[in-house]
Amino acid sequence: MTPASAHPISRENRLIITALVTATFVVILNETIMNVALPRLMAELRIDAPTVQWLATAFMLTMSVVIPTTGFLLQRLSRRTVFILAMGLFSAGTLLAALAPGFGVLLLARVVQACGTAIMLPLLMTSVLTLVPIARRGQVMGTVSIVISVAPAIGPTLSGLILQFLSWRFMFLTVLPIALAALVFGARKLVGSPEGEKPNLDLLSVVLTVPAFGGVVYGLSQLGGESHGGLGPVIPLAVGVVCLALFVGRQLMLQRSGSPLLDLRAFTYPMYTIATALLVVGMIALFGVIILLPIYLQQVRGLDTLSTGLLLLPGGLVMGLLSPTVGKWFDRVGPLPLTLTGTILMTAVLFLLALLTTDTPVWLILAFHVAMSLGLALLFTPSFTSGLNPLPPHLYSHGSAILSTLQQVAGAAGTALLVGVMAAQSQAAATSGSVSSPLEAQMAGFRGAFLMAACVAIASIVLAAFLRNRPATEGLGADGAVEAGAEGAETAQSAH
Repeated sequence: MTPASAHPISRENRLIITALVTATFVVILNETIMNVALPRLMAELRIDAPTVQWLATAFMLTMSVVIPTTGFLLQRLSRRTVFILAMGLFSAGTLLAALAPGFGVLLLARVVQACGTAIMLPLLMTSVLTLVPIARRGQVMGTVSIVISVAPAIGPTLSGLILQFLSWRFMFLTVLPIALAALVFGARKLVGSPEGEKPNLDLLSVVLTVPAFGGVVYGLSQLGGESHGGLGPVIPLAVGVVCLALFVGRQLMLQRSGSPLLDLRAFTYPMYTIATALLVVGMIALFGVIILLPIYLQQVRGLDTLSTGLLLLPGGLVMGLLSPTVGKWFDRVGPLPLTLTGTILMTAVLFLLALLTTDTPVWLILAFHVAMSLGLALLFTPSFTSGLNPLPPHLYSHGSAILSTLQQVAGAAGTALLVGVMAAQSQAAATSGSVSSPLEAQMAGFRGAFLMAACVAIASIVLAAFLRNRPATEGLGADGAVEAGAEGAETAQSAH
């Protein structure tokens, strides 16, 4: 194995990646920054809970619909053009949100923000695959993992701090200067031509993404919620599943002509498939804990939003500080020892959280969250790198887009599954008379939800046992050996 120092990253490429990482961190941070502010917005904008939830639901829906088109954009347009489009949309949406006179404009602003956010993550991952030698990808993907895992975790902490002293508008006014600075810096530094040949845009595929991914994500987001006269989860899920099947069939047909919106041949590479499944399980666990722990701390333990955010901050910092180091370990030892340790730790913590009581010491909850964050740090970086490494260059953008789309679906599924289990278990405990108080019924719901998350997490241990790092020359897909091209000699040396 050739040491990483034998494959330096040029100063120019480092600057490009820095610009992309900074921009992506800002846009993903914004995805969860609104969660703590919803009660404040309900009071100031005079709207009810089902209405205010659309600020989060519309953002997630827009992301799930736009991300599948990014593979096409990255092949059709230059990296610089896609970056300016993404950050331009995000900055415009952020400014509009800060100045919004009412709920309607704020909702529109969140949709515009989501369009920019949806483009940034696939752009970042595709650029890393294009610009970074195989032997250094683990280290760089460690930095990317900070963006993916830490930004959503610290969003509530940041918004809690802002809302403690300032208006909700400052959540956007604080982010806007950073977004504009990233836009200017990235526009100056980014170069590069479109990835591969320029494909044609299949309009039917684009149309199908709306009911397919939008229907699935919306339906999942409604599971376990109260009915307020809307469609409920069944109809959107059914429509979404049918349209998703049609979308997949359309992509398989278009693969023969070389112009699918999402090239599903990425799944012919076994390590990509295993890593994707592993990341989906990890995202279900991450989003579930992000949702459940704050509810427990505020409703059961009586903490305010600022205290809750500060309690969860150490875990986010552990994940962020450790991710680059995990990337270096990955470059040395490969994924197996890291992902196996991470998934076992994550699963064990979830089983311990299933034993929570109304008087569990807060310091112990903090320790559980830090341990969970450590496990996720050991999971995310090796999984991303091992999953994307086997792909040939023409599948970089499609592989990144598929991964990002499935992350959105997994986040929605994790939230829906665990909140639904929590509500059902609480209701069952209350109606059965097996508990002495509403608080005990609520605790039964929390324990049931964490136990469900732990059972799901067991699958991650099995998947982690099969994960290996097989760069493009060792990829098992039908075209891998031929299409690795000039990278062959280099990747063969750095294979684990």
